[in-house]
Amino acid sequence: MTTPFDEEPTKRRIGIFANLRSSFLTGLIVIAPIAFTIWLLWSFIGWVDGFVLPFVPRSYQPEELLNRWLSRDRGTDEWITVNIRGIGVVVFLMFTIFVGWLAKGLLGRSLLSYAETLLERVPVVRTIYNAVKQIAETVFTQSDRSFEKACLVEYPRKGIWAIGFISIAAKGEISKKAQTGGELMSIFLPTTPNPTSGFLLFVPKSDVIELDMSVEDAAKLVISAGLVYPNSKNPAEPVPAPDA
Repeated sequence: MTTPFDEEPTKRRIGIFANLRSSFLTGLIVIAPIAFTIWLLWSFIGWVDGFVLPFVPRSYQPEELLNRWLSRDRGTDEWITVNIRGIGVVVFLMFTIFVGWLAKGLLGRSLLSYAETLLERVPVVRTIYNAVKQIAETVFTQSDRSFEKACLVEYPRKGIWAIGFISIAAKGEISKKAQTGGELMSIFLPTTPNPTSGFLLFVPKSDVIELDMSVEDAAKLVISAGLVYPNSKNPAEPVPAPDA
């Protein structure tokens, strides 16, 4: 049996649980992206260390150097076990800088040309090397060339729209032999939630609808599977409803 005096404590308890739930969800929204980013970086650094450190001579490993400096013998209780993450990344950066510096010189260019000549004689290796080299040169040496704008294209059929990224106008044989009667655009159509994979489409320019949102905002929309919409007026505020 309840009385009117019992309603106030019940409402107060519900209000406390609602506030706790709201605070927990807010904290989760704040912590989750930071924690995931740290975990991703930590895992990547560990992967690089695991790949690079085996190529470093044992006598130059951080653990060996530290114990040698402290005059401690392996197999004794005085031996210190060291596992410093990031050493492999530092070694990789230093090695890459050295190779780049060497490749700029006459000797480096001669060695690189000789190595490429050898690789060109191996059928399968030649195909893989040329493909990887072309991708690397496109990504790293042409930093000013990237996706220009986000767009909408009808895919996989008429009436269904998908977000794509405009690359450049189609050129060469593709532009000549595609009988469209107009200019063709190279469109990268990303997949959700992994935008690094997708499809390359050649779409008539008249069928491409350019969007005002930035490429970064369009990528967020793709990654979030349509849950995060950009707001061109104030990115800190949610997008207003169409009838607002």
